[in-house]
Amino acid sequence: MSFFRKLKDRLTRSSSRLEEGLEAIVEDAPDDAPDPGPEAQPPDPDPTPAPTPQPVPTSAPAPAPPAPAAPDPEPAPAKPGLLGRLLGRKADDAPRRVLDDDMLEQLEDLLVASDMGVDAATRIAANLAEGRMGRRLSVPQIRDLLTAEIARVMEPVAKPMPLFPHKPQVVLVVGVNGSGKTTTIGKLASQFKAAGKTVVIAAGDTFRAAAVEQLKVWGDRAGVPVLAADQGTDPASLAFTAHERAERDGADLLMIDTAGRLQNRADLMEELAKIVRVLRKRDPDAPHNTLLVLDATTGQNALEQVKVFRQIADVTGLVMTKLDGTAKGGVLVALADRFGLPIHAIGVGEQIDDLSPFDPEEFAVALTGAEIGDPPA
Repeated sequence: MSFFRKLKDRLTRSSSRLEEGLEAIVEDAPDDAPDPGPEAQPPDPDPTPAPTPQPVPTSAPAPAPPAPAAPDPEPAPAKPGLLGRLLGRKADDAPRRVLDDDMLEQLEDLLVASDMGVDAATRIAANLAEGRMGRRLSVPQIRDLLTAEIARVMEPVAKPMPLFPHKPQVVLVVGVNGSGKTTTIGKLASQFKAAGKTVVIAAGDTFRAAAVEQLKVWGDRAGVPVLAADQGTDPASLAFTAHERAERDGADLLMIDTAGRLQNRADLMEELAKIVRVLRKRDPDAPHNTLLVLDATTGQNALEQVKVFRQIADVTGLVMTKLDGTAKGGVLVALADRFGLPIHAIGVGEQIDDLSPFDPEEFAVALTGAEIGDPPA
């Protein structure tokens, strides 16, 4: 099963809730606005540049035509955008409702209930309504417009984790308790190893023996060394030693696990800041990547986590896990809209192939349940 199909299957609860909400909104049409049935309303066109008109001579006689030349190959047709592919289907005969201020407010409330946050919900609803106020829209049309708008919001943040020629490239992985940091490190290390990179893992969660054992299992599976220390060892000291080892071995990547910490615990956040300071004694540019792993089931609390961890550890990118465990995957939209941090990967399970680079179109389609067909494998 492709990751896209897996994502779509596991976000069914989210898309079902959104679908039910849209149906309730359309059914809530005022009594004095009868539904005329399917109308001859063309779908929103997928904008493509119009051909430039060529001037036509009107007075001077045309010169003798040159010798015939081989015809130019036909240009490949432009690939339609997401909105064109969604709305390019035949008009549906589903009930419709006039898009007015009352309907727009209900749409905003539905998006907020899907964990997109007030700011993102307001912006998405306003963009959806632009040029469409007064039109009669059906549930499939609204859903497809939402899908395209969500994909547009997410497009700028869909970026893989950058890789640099600097050795070792230090990747510090942070997050709250239970967010999935250890599993994410294991999966990323395995993927980097499969791509030909030499990787060293430092088990910086020196307070939880289970985290060290879990990393060792992943390290054995991927053929990646895991450096650990006695329980209770200063994590900053381990990070320093691991950097020495990775530099000596010429490793491409040093991935450092850290203990889960609540963003409201000042002492634990200071410990994280100390790891960063110690690393910079060996390499002023370290860590080169600081990945914040977020648990999708925490909802809007993820916004506060990003705010605090950015202040302490200069977060450079996000990984969202456990999207299969929530009916409100819209929190990822709120994060993109508010912070604009790169989203490197998303996870929907515990298997190695359940962590994949973030694709904005696939995510938007899975979140809303839009019918676009699966992309090629």
